Amino acid sequence: GVCAAIRQAVAAAGSGDPVRALATSVQGEAVTPVAADGTILDHSPVTFDGRTVRYAAWWEEQFGREAIFEITGMPLHPMYTLCKVMWWRDERPEIFERAAWFLCYGDFALHRLGVAPTIDYSMAGRTMAFDLRGATWSLPLLERAGVPPEKLATPRPSGTAVGPIRDAVAEELGLPRGVLAVTGGHDQPCGALGAGIGTAGIAVDATGTVECITPVFDRPVLTPAMRDNNYCCYHHVVTGLYATLAFNFTGGSLLRWYRDTLGQEEVEIARRTGRDVYDIITERAAAGPSDLFVLPHFTMTGTPWFDPRAKGAILGLTLATGKEQLLKALLEGVTFEMRLNLERLAEAGVSVERLRAIGGGARSQAWLQLKADLFGRPVEALGVSEAACLGAAILAGVGAGIYRSASEAATALVRPVATYDPDPTRSARYDERFAVYRDLYPTLAPLLHRI
Repeated sequence: GVCAAIRQAVAAAGSGDPVRALATSVQGEAVTPVAADGTILDHSPVTFDGRTVRYAAWWEEQFGREAIFEITGMPLHPMYTLCKVMWWRDERPEIFERAAWFLCYGDFALHRLGVAPTIDYSMAGRTMAFDLRGATWSLPLLERAGVPPEKLATPRPSGTAVGPIRDAVAEELGLPRGVLAVTGGHDQPCGALGAGIGTAGIAVDATGTVECITPVFDRPVLTPAMRDNNYCCYHHVVTGLYATLAFNFTGGSLLRWYRDTLGQEEVEIARRTGRDVYDIITERAAAGPSDLFVLPHFTMTGTPWFDPRAKGAILGLTLATGKEQLLKALLEGVTFEMRLNLERLAEAGVSVERLRAIGGGARSQAWLQLKADLFGRPVEALGVSEAACLGAAILAGVGAGIYRSASEAATALVRPVATYDPDPTRSARYDERFAVYRDLYPTLAPLLHRI
């Protein structure tokens, strides 16, 4: 799949301006055991693989969540790479012993391209084994986990040239000889860079299957409120900056749920007209604030709750409720959850003054205006369809010496195409409704756990 994507990108670039460097934007936490001869030894568990749950409890008992957060900037959770490697250590010891490396997706891709296994700082941070301040593997954590540091890739800053891609691989992929392999980054910070965010105070709001806000700041923020609200702190792909993630696993997937369960009419219209079904769905949402509330925990929760037993809820239904009200409430529920995160972030010491929208949801003008009204902050739309890919390309350009810095390139390449400012009347109405929304999860969680 990676090879096919590279070939398509090479073909799209054309022969007039040959490719000079390549970097990756990848999902975090997922890991692959690889033998010294390059053999892949097992399937790759992705972020929320449940087999590692017991290791979070073990770490809390053995090391303490405060100490782990202080070292790594990661709130204790079973999703991190280190817990997955420990699972192999205990449950598949033959794989653990044979593995020369446990590689995350970025360093795995670079290794397959023929350069030494190298992981960028942002991806290393997602392992829960990386010392945030020292920018190196944490030997105390690795020793306690029983994982030799030599089984992990070498950490380097994002945008670092690792070496030329192996000639045979370049030929197979249609690349010229001498193309540089460059360290990329975790997808969310890459998306922030590709959205032009190379300074503090701005956040990218990515609406895909998951809704994720990535604020950027200029110093490590490791306050108790960050830890207690499950906000991480790790390296941005721009040197000297840091990032955190505020997210809910039920984002645009809530509209997919509506499409598949209640949206037969919209699906049929899309089939007849060739339009995107989600454009039709969002257009049909009620114009003003809905009378309903939706608790958007249809998958589980992300921040600040980190509750794997959570459930979604729709409240305020009457016989007068129509589909347009439900649609608006679905959009509002996802957005209310992110406003809650913005407030918790501010209390923890991370201020967001404006947001830039990327992802599938950024195509909807109605949703962007809703975000501005409900957040009470300007929301900017961009002329970038794939911000994370652009972020990786910028990092490749830095590694090849085309750009002097990632932030300089982002400023030059990315400009907002539209700004959605909050409407004072609608914002005041949403302030009133948010006072209710803030109480939904704490009130309903005990009952939903029983369910």
